[in-house]
Amino acid sequence: MNESGRFPADITLAVDGDGVIRKAVPSQALSDEPLDDWLGQRWIETVLTGATGPVENAVDLGRREGESSSFVVNQRLPSGREILLEYTTVKLPSGSGFIAIGKNFQAISDLRTRLAAVQLEREQDYWKLREVETRYRALLDAASEAVALVRVGTLRVVESNALAAKAFGLVPGAEFFPDLPERDRKALDGLLETARMTGRAPRIVLHHAADAPLSLRASTLTSEAGTFYLLQVSRLTDSGFETASSGEPPAWSLESLVRRLPQAFLVVDRNGVVRSANHAFLDLVQAEFETAVLGKSANRWLSLPGGGLRRILDRIEQRGVVQSMRATVMGERGGTAEVDIFAAGDRDDRPNAFALIVREALADAAAGASPPDPSGSSLGKAVRSSVEAIERQRLSEALARSGGNRTLAAESLGISRQSLHAKLRKYAL
Repeated sequence: MNESGRFPADITLAVDGDGVIRKAVPSQALSDEPLDDWLGQRWIETVLTGATGPVENAVDLGRREGESSSFVVNQRLPSGREILLEYTTVKLPSGSGFIAIGKNFQAISDLRTRLAAVQLEREQDYWKLREVETRYRALLDAASEAVALVRVGTLRVVESNALAAKAFGLVPGAEFFPDLPERDRKALDGLLETARMTGRAPRIVLHHAADAPLSLRASTLTSEAGTFYLLQVSRLTDSGFETASSGEPPAWSLESLVRRLPQAFLVVDRNGVVRSANHAFLDLVQAEFETAVLGKSANRWLSLPGGGLRRILDRIEQRGVVQSMRATVMGERGGTAEVDIFAAGDRDDRPNAFALIVREALADAAAGASPPDPSGSSLGKAVRSSVEAIERQRLSEALARSGGNRTLAAESLGISRQSLHAKLRKYAL
């Protein structure tokens, strides 16, 4: 049902092909109006002077083409009162005229205003939820421990932070430590049973593969989606003290430098699954956190003609490196960008890992643009000025809606954060 359908007709008119009113029926609210006075009058004679145009057009349209119409007009009632009505005309099957259904436009306008207010409130609530989610993910990834949210029934990871994903492969969908020795498996089962019974379980020590001993703590979380274990994992030093799962990289480490690169960088395995990614890549694919891409196929975001990512990996095995290959990036929020990919493997013979640098093809885009008009025509300048003014306004509005959060602003515009930063610098915003 449309919004005007929520209101009964205030006035219903039967009008013949010449625009003469043959029948007039008021609603209960207007029952004191002697609408019979209109019978035999032309419809345009009952509206305010200067407002006859829409009525004349409706009558003419119905007579010549038999089409319905909708318009708003100031209707003068027999008592002298005026009311703003939204009329909809419906042609009669006999072809002898049409029915005009008039509804109080003010009531419809009020409903539209309320609907717009509700829509705005919902949008504000959405941005608040996104802000809460962003803070939650930031806190989770800032934890010095590996943290994983695991479903009780299946022991499969639902959510994890970057440390859990990188240090232990605890990406969403993976089973939690499936290869534990029998003794440690029993200890884990006991820990989880205690967590289910009491909501929290004290620390136990596990031996995972050939790694150093691990400290594991568990608690339970219950929501509408089910019951989950919140598992916190830390490595134990020789002295028995807990330390961060992967250690804090020194300021000069290769990892910290790669993370700060302005160009998107990622590492994939032989199956094209993402094992590491820097912040620029997250911006490019419109992902909030590294855990949103770890453990997923890079084909989800990178599209190449004639074979997808496999084409790049095969080229590396054949030639050692990929100097430049054109591809399209598809972001999580619908944005797309043309990019150039540069890649290499970790060794010459059957690499186990592949490093990819993904650079937006801004230079090529600029080279492919139309050359400047040598005459410097005012029309070309006016068009460019208009486009830039509109783009600047859209950028300002997106930043205002997102409360200055550039990641959210880029998502709402359907572009990467790198592109947003370039446009903000261009317009000094």
